[in-house]
Amino acid sequence: MEIRINSIEEIRSAARLFIDNMPQGRVFAFYGKMGAGKTTFIKAICEELGVADVITSPTFAIVNEYEGNEDVTIYHFDFYRIKKIEEVYDMGYEEYFFSGNLCFIEWPELIEDLLPDDVTRVTIEKTEDGSRLVKF
Repeated sequence: MEIRINSIEEIRSAARLFIDNMPQGRVFAFYGKMGAGKTTFIKAICEELGVADVITSPTFAIVNEYEGNEDVTIYHFDFYRIKKIEEVYDMGYEEYFFSGNLCFIEWPELIEDLLPDDVTRVTIEKTEDGSRLVKF
């Protein structure tokens, strides 16, 4: 599927469309260049799922946990700053990825071999006109 986001004003409706069409898996790997809008889109998805907390990139914490509507737990990962795969082992990634909760992962390229078989790969591209294409 492909979702086009023409402006920031459309991000919440795009997030709702994403949620309404999410595959059955619970782990989503978001690919895209720096500045493509991964964090912004994940934030909009979390807001649409009822997260009331302030949603920020877990760049330094590696993972943030949020609670949404109907006791939905969401884990938001940012692996940009990991130096060694051992850091991911040490954080107990399996407990998150196989918890049955939603996992949204930024910079999954750095942990590709650890992603579950049923991961949904989501690509966000910035187009020439400044819009974004979300493909999954």
